[in-house]
Amino acid sequence: MEILFLEDEQLAADKVRKLLKEYFDEDVSVTWVKSVKEGVQYLKNSPMPNLIISDIELLDGNAFALYNAVDVTCPIIFTTAYDQFLLRAFQTNGIAYLLKPFDEKQFFEALDKYKKLFHVKESTTLTRDVLANLQEALTSSQKTYKNRFVVKKTSGIFLLNVSDIVCFAADDDLVFAYDNQRKKHIIQNRLSEIDRVLDPGRFFRINRSEIINIDYIDRIEPFFKNRLVIHLQHFPESVKTSASKTAEFRKWIEGG
Repeated sequence: MEILFLEDEQLAADKVRKLLKEYFDEDVSVTWVKSVKEGVQYLKNSPMPNLIISDIELLDGNAFALYNAVDVTCPIIFTTAYDQFLLRAFQTNGIAYLLKPFDEKQFFEALDKYKKLFHVKESTTLTRDVLANLQEALTSSQKTYKNRFVVKKTSGIFLLNVSDIVCFAADDDLVFAYDNQRKKHIIQNRLSEIDRVLDPGRFFRINRSEIINIDYIDRIEPFFKNRLVIHLQHFPESVKTSASKTAEFRKWIEGG
């Protein structure tokens, strides 16, 4: 049995692979990819897997770019950090959705659903209509984004408004938020988790370690190897887009 697993977080990947080994009695081959690019390459150059387990946000963008590029003819279990109510309309279309963080029981229930699909001879193709509806639901204007973070200091706990944050930056295992008063705060979340709860109209992850707020962009300059240098207000250092993010950033900055 072949399973394609799309996930950009090491801890989440370790958890799912462990649960897969516990669930299946038969030998299971799990191919783990971290990006849209790797996923497209795999699906175009390998036989269609029996099952895909897919996060929504990957290293180089949204997983829907992959499913728009390749016709998928196997069941998919999506894992997502989006609110549960956005997904209710899709519970009967033959695809399972797990809201992060999910537990063992929820994961095994999704695999139970897969087993039922696997033994049904009807097509389990992810149709364009279903894909469009799901994508619309996951990007719905009803989606609410985080307005503040709880920051713990030696002097106590206080609230940091998202609107006051110039950028987020990961440094080893820590993530810092830099505000418009030039203050630095430790945030108790991984950068990928923070990225999922921020308004994508205001915040953009320009590389693997930094997320910036559009309201504090001072100026942008070209850089070599298809990268851009971004100067931010209230932040002493310039930041740079990764080459893979530059085109998406240009579109984002123009409101597209």
